[in-house]
Amino acid sequence: MKRRDFVTNSFAGGSYISMGGLSLNSCHFQNSECITILHTNDVHSHIDPFPKTHNSFPNMGGIARRATLIQKIRKENPYTLLLDAGDIFQGTPYFNFYGGELEFKLMSMLKYDAATIGNHDFDNGIEGLLAQIPFAKFKLLSANYDFTNTVMNGFVEPYNTFLLNGIKIGVFGLGVKLAGLVGKDLFKETAYHNPIEIAQDISILLKKEEECDLVICLSHLGYSYQDAETPSDLTLAANTENIDLIIGGHTHTFLDKPVIRQNRLDKSVLVNQVGCYGINLGRIDFYFDSEKNIKSEGISISV
Repeated sequence: MKRRDFVTNSFAGGSYISMGGLSLNSCHFQNSECITILHTNDVHSHIDPFPKTHNSFPNMGGIARRATLIQKIRKENPYTLLLDAGDIFQGTPYFNFYGGELEFKLMSMLKYDAATIGNHDFDNGIEGLLAQIPFAKFKLLSANYDFTNTVMNGFVEPYNTFLLNGIKIGVFGLGVKLAGLVGKDLFKETAYHNPIEIAQDISILLKKEEECDLVICLSHLGYSYQDAETPSDLTLAANTENIDLIIGGHTHTFLDKPVIRQNRLDKSVLVNQVGCYGINLGRIDFYFDSEKNIKSEGISISV
C-alpha cells in the first residue's frame, strides 16, 4: 500500500499550519474528541484494481482493498463518516451491464453515509438513477438540484446531519450545471440553482439553526477553472462562510494534501479532492476540545 502523508493543524477561526508526516493511526491528540472523515470522488464504476501493466495506475484501486482499509480505520476510530462527491456511475462494463445497481450495492456494503450526485450519474437518464435508489442504503444529497418536477422528487435531500460522539456534523451536496454536459432528455426537468448562493444559505442554516459543530460540503463543481465566473470549489470557499471542509469532485484533481483557502470572513476552509477511479481514499481527522475548538490532520492514501 502506497500513501502520501500530510497534516494540517487548526483552531476554529484560526489559521492552518502545514506539518510533517503522519501515522495511519492518527487519532492521537489527548483530551479531545476525534471524528474521522473518509472520502472518495469520481470512482466511475471502477470495481476491480487496475492491471499491473497499466501505464498510470498499475495494480492500484479496487473496492475490495478500499473495504479492507475502511474497516481498519473504523476499527481504530468508530466515529467515522464515509462520503462520496459524485460520478459514481459510468466508466467500466459494470455500469453498462448493471446500470449502477452494483455500484450502489457495494457502496452500501461499505456503509457509505452520504454521497452527492455527479453529471455522469444521469447517464442512464433520471429514470435510470431512480431505478437504483432501492440499492442505496446511504443518503443522496444535493442542495442546488431541484427534483420537484421529476420522478426523483422526494428521494434526494439538500443536507443531512450526523451525531458522532457528541459532535454534530452537517453535510450537504452541490452539483455542476447539467446543461451542456448532460442531454436534456436525461436530466429532464431537474432545475439547477446557483451553487454559491445555495451553499451560503445552507451553511448558515447548518451552523446557526442546526447548531452543527462541523459543516461539510460534498461538491461536484470541479476544483478550479480559468474562467473565474464558473463556480468551483475554490470560488465556493472564497465566497461563502460557515463551511469547514469542501470535498470535491468532477475535475479528477489529484491533491497531495488539502489546500487551505480563506472564506469571505477570512476564516480557513479545507478543500480536498482525491483524483478518480477509487485509487485514493481521503482521510481527515477533526479533533474537538471541550469548547468545540477544532484541530485537524489528514492523510491521502493510495489504495
